[in-house]
Amino acid sequence: MVRCKICGITSYEDAMVAIKAGADALGFVFYEKSPRYISPSDAKEIITKLPPFIEKVGLFVNVDAQIINSYIQESGCTLAQLHFKASDGLYEQLFVPYIKVVRAKEAKDILMFSNEYRLVDAYCEAYGGTGKRLNIEWFKDIDCSKIILAGGLDPQNVASLKEYGFFGVDVSSGVEISHGIKNAEKVKEFIKNANS
Repeated sequence: MVRCKICGITSYEDAMVAIKAGADALGFVFYEKSPRYISPSDAKEIITKLPPFIEKVGLFVNVDAQIINSYIQESGCTLAQLHFKASDGLYEQLFVPYIKVVRAKEAKDILMFSNEYRLVDAYCEAYGGTGKRLNIEWFKDIDCSKIILAGGLDPQNVASLKEYGFFGVDVSSGVEISHGIKNAEKVKEFIKNANS
């Protein structure tokens, strides 16, 4: 069973489409420069109406521990996803669960934090939801059981990842009509194909 995260949620309707299709996690982008940005208070409005047992993930870029802690608390998110190189000091100041993101430029990058669960995305100057794909060959013969793969995934290519044994997959732009607006059919197809 591959766990599926639908990222860039901006409405309750899209959140429920993803949950009903079988999503394990929803992503809320707390990065103001993103076209999928949502404020913690708007995220809270969605999150308070959601059913239980769904991971709610807040995405952060280049902020301090205080902001991460307060946004996660205010929004009701259950996990922080950190898209930047943080100091050990920052991790120590977090009192919320978090997952690190590896923005891979080359093959060796995907081995970073290999003893912990991590999200691996393609490196690009912008952060998140760019639809840029990683070289899948990099993952041959490595243990992918703690990797959540992101970057350039869509309903068509997700089925081909089965053999690698990823813990999970994360999609944003690959199931959208436009930035932050999901296509219900694509969301359903993505989750179905990830587990087919």
